[in-house]
Amino acid sequence: MLRWLPENVSTYGEKIDGIFYLIYYITGATFVLVTALLVAFLVLYRHRPGRKAVYTHGNTALEITWTIVPAVIMVVLGLVSKARWDEVKVDIPRGDIQVRVTGKQFNWEILYPGPDGKFDTEDDLQIDNDLHVPVGKVVRVALRSKDVIHSFFLPHLRLKQDTVPGREILTWFEATKPGTYEIPCAELCGFGHSGMKGTLYVHTPEDYARWVAEKWPAQQARLGTKSEAEARG
Repeated sequence: MLRWLPENVSTYGEKIDGIFYLIYYITGATFVLVTALLVAFLVLYRHRPGRKAVYTHGNTALEITWTIVPAVIMVVLGLVSKARWDEVKVDIPRGDIQVRVTGKQFNWEILYPGPDGKFDTEDDLQIDNDLHVPVGKVVRVALRSKDVIHSFFLPHLRLKQDTVPGREILTWFEATKPGTYEIPCAELCGFGHSGMKGTLYVHTPEDYARWVAEKWPAQQARLGTKSEAEARG
């Protein structure tokens, strides 16, 4: 029934999908119940010759019931969702890979810190629209915007976060499967919004090391120096 959802390739995606399924089935059951009652009432209380309409001012017990039941459901959903919210939005891990993503009309600027591990220095590497990460590593993302509100959306990673001018918003993800996944902007941001789409490349460790060697010699030199230092103990 839910095969229209994109494949989940995120460590926390299954938990988010579980909440989505719960809400989906609650609303689906409510829709079926209300529709069935509507049809039943139309048949039971249709016009019949000789029968007069009866006016009522309500039913206190029913009104209390259909007020309390949705309220309890909302409270339960809120409690269930809080742990997932904290995991994705609040408790941001340090990350194996640091990257800054800046939205602007109408592309994504992907910025990697250089060997010094700091942004806005001469050894940074900037790429437009293409985000390369290794599989099985935590990617810590700093989101910014240069102009209007955009929305960084990774459907396969179950991650969606607005980028707001004047603010830096941290988020993270960990991909579980190598592949190529789209990064659309999920916020209507102007005339060229439909064309604002990047690509997430999730590499195996070997392919990621090869990409770093080809596109980022300075980083490869740092990794080589680090490996030599670790080998020497």
